Amino acid sequence: MRLALRLPAFALATACLLTGCGKSPEPVPAQQTRAAQPQVDAADTIYAGGDIVTVTDRQPNAEALAVKDGRIVAVARAPKVEKAHRGANTVVVDLGGKALLPGFDAYSHYVSSLTVANQVNLYAPPAGPGKDPASIVAELVKYRDANRIPKGEVIQAYGYDENVMPDGRLLNRDDLDRAFPDNPVLVGHVSMHGAVLNSAAMKKWGLSADTRTPPGGVIVRKPGTQEPWGLIMETAYLPIFASLPQPTKEQEVAWSKAGQMLYARHGVTTAHEGATHLGDLEVMKRAAAGGATLIDVIAYPFITDLEKVLAKYPKETWGKYENRLKIGGVKITIDGSPQGRTAYFTTPYLTGGPGGEKKWSGELTFPEEVIGKAVKTVYDMGVPLNLHANGDGAIDAFLRAHEQAAAGDLGKERNVTMIHSQFVRKDQLDKYVTYRIRPSLYTLHTYYFAEAHIANRGREQAMYISPMRDAIDKGLVPTNHTDFVVAPLDQMFMMWSAVNRLSRGGEVIGADQRVTPLEALKAMTINVAQQYGEQSSKGSLEVGKLADLVVLDQNPLKVEPMKIKDVKVVETIKEGRSIYKRSE
Repeated sequence: MRLALRLPAFALATACLLTGCGKSPEPVPAQQTRAAQPQVDAADTIYAGGDIVTVTDRQPNAEALAVKDGRIVAVARAPKVEKAHRGANTVVVDLGGKALLPGFDAYSHYVSSLTVANQVNLYAPPAGPGKDPASIVAELVKYRDANRIPKGEVIQAYGYDENVMPDGRLLNRDDLDRAFPDNPVLVGHVSMHGAVLNSAAMKKWGLSADTRTPPGGVIVRKPGTQEPWGLIMETAYLPIFASLPQPTKEQEVAWSKAGQMLYARHGVTTAHEGATHLGDLEVMKRAAAGGATLIDVIAYPFITDLEKVLAKYPKETWGKYENRLKIGGVKITIDGSPQGRTAYFTTPYLTGGPGGEKKWSGELTFPEEVIGKAVKTVYDMGVPLNLHANGDGAIDAFLRAHEQAAAGDLGKERNVTMIHSQFVRKDQLDKYVTYRIRPSLYTLHTYYFAEAHIANRGREQAMYISPMRDAIDKGLVPTNHTDFVVAPLDQMFMMWSAVNRLSRGGEVIGADQRVTPLEALKAMTINVAQQYGEQSSKGSLEVGKLADLVVLDQNPLKVEPMKIKDVKVVETIKEGRSIYKRSE
């Protein structure tokens, strides 16, 4: 405005010199006046007054950031941004010393968030109240009574972790039967690979002493009998999981918005839905069309549903957002859970199997021949592949499948991500480099399950879980994830775990695998954008990228490393629009 006021005065002074001040100067043509004024590309919003953490190496920090039409148009010093982009209607946001970062991305099971709001949280402390069987049953009873759940209606819970049960006293169907003789109860295992069922639930899903344990499955039997005793896992659980109650069409949009808000509260602007079945995909499609579009969601159809998904949604439609939902690739699960003792290893568990099996090394989810064919199918399709593999035996199985399916060009870029890679060996990491396989690591296990891993696998192997330091040093670009609802959806706690690697008991789990705060931040922003093939539009604060932003009350790169978990999300912004604000 100051410059605009000077120009007419300058024109008047020039006219006085040429014609005399007693005469009116010739009017300056309008076109000429506009040409002399600076051009302002007015932004919708300018953020300044705090730390702008770009997550880029060439410009790590900035003083201000401008957003227009949902995209970033400037990231620079405050005077430069204001001069070029502050218009009459631009909203200038004073961060007040807070930090602005790119929105977080997270591998998870998004579709589970739709129902979690209607389930009982039974995580072990500090994330929940599930410290022992008695507390679990008490919490279920409180939920039933508070919600006046009628007889016959299914009651679901999530987060049960047998590894923290005192004295090895596990939850079983007898515990549940005493309190719930008339309601089917399903208490989801923290791994999401199984659940404890009561007798009413056993009857509902047709489980009895005559039920055979399928290959790759686990049915824990009551000692001395063939009666299922509660815990059902892996392939034995898949039919139950596939038939769990779904929201009605009237509930789909509301439940989906509630689920997306869970992500938004933790700064996540792109959510991952792993192992998507056709029914889940159709729910998400309908909900998105109905307005459940707070954040982006990327779905990865499960290999067992691939043909059905392709019949309805041909490959040509994949990889494109429609109502902020897209199909991103295919998911193959190779083994189970290390804390559930169903992950597949090359050596036996020190504590045996979940059903008391001796010399138990876990099992592959599918026979190796089936895994090989599945990998070849996805490679031939030319779409991204995500694989779930925890144990080193499962990782070996995939590497052999890759060597067969990719024969002739083992190092071609195929956008392959090994989800979890928890117990990857150093020699396997070397093959990741050669074969261009990205590890998506899971450092939260250093806190939540370290003691279980030490007991099950021994100290040496447990100390090397999710080796992010070695992965980065070898030139890999790892991501990190919560695997929600297996672990709580808390991105800052996840970052804290990668930097500190501290267990529940206060022990450092693999000090040599700690990473810097910036490396941990990249593993949940720009590295994940690369995993999704979206690095040109997401993952860092750069001109041209989507304004997917998160405001934190402190800069996690500046606080003490042990305090990273205490950093709070203040606001989450999707394409320039605020979708969550923390109440004071």
